[in-house]
Amino acid sequence: MTKMLSHDAALDLFAEAFVETTDRYRIVAGEDATDAPMPDAEVVAQATEMVVRTLFDVLRDTRLEGIADQIAWGIVHSFHRVASQIEGQADKAAQNVKRLIEQADGSEVGTVELEEAQLLCQSLDETQDAVACMRDYAAATFRAETGRPWSSPRASLTSSKRTASVIAATDFLAARRKRQIDQKAPQGPIVLFSGGQMWEDHRLIYTALDDIRARIPTMILATTAQDKGCDAIAAAWAARSGCKIITFTLNRKLGNRAGFARNEQLIGLRPVEAVVCEGSGLQSHLAREVRKHRIPAHFFAIADQHRGEAAR
Repeated sequence: MTKMLSHDAALDLFAEAFVETTDRYRIVAGEDATDAPMPDAEVVAQATEMVVRTLFDVLRDTRLEGIADQIAWGIVHSFHRVASQIEGQADKAAQNVKRLIEQADGSEVGTVELEEAQLLCQSLDETQDAVACMRDYAAATFRAETGRPWSSPRASLTSSKRTASVIAATDFLAARRKRQIDQKAPQGPIVLFSGGQMWEDHRLIYTALDDIRARIPTMILATTAQDKGCDAIAAAWAARSGCKIITFTLNRKLGNRAGFARNEQLIGLRPVEAVVCEGSGLQSHLAREVRKHRIPAHFFAIADQHRGEAAR
């Protein structure tokens, strides 16, 4: 099994996510607001881990052990779906706040409506932070049990934490935009990573990424978002090391050009370094682009991992 987050580190994450950012709370428009407190962060952390870990415990050494990881994947995905749904509701609520600001006429009715809309948006953001934290910890438990990172079929895992409550509606929206920029487009030196799916030995990749991070501790890893092979190994490394990761999925609407367009996106990030492992023609194209733009790079062939195995 892979090492889990330390107990204290997990509690710190939950303590930051389970923060009451507003005196009143409402996540359904029209319903009465409540002043009920957030649930106890430590208790939620324990319950979240227990939901996933207990499943593996009760199925171990039984006929169903072989599908425990599939069921656990679905449990983590349920957290992810709820977090994504709430984030979508929060985005709509933020647009409503923006509309009300533009239409503000100074009337008492308009002011109250704006305050209520801001309360809804802020409450939804607070909720999304909490559920995303639960999702991330459930994913960490899944990784500890299986040795593989949990990954969503769409999008990247992102969660955030609030640093201060917001007073004015205009300040609130500005802070929310900044928070989403930090969350979805984190700032830092980009290290590009891509490789084929027919790859088994993680040690070569881990060693290369460990070396880069030792030199560039604030690095952000950008991958091509495949759920097995090299990208899955890189995602596991990022989860283990706490490195931020940006996953670039294919835009299927572009047809046969989708992979090449993704490569162009990756090069457009102006990465400071790259790791490209042998795979398909897309990796070959990316390697050529990396050389063309003179990006410092490490290129690995499939045979390299076998030579490493022979040396051991």
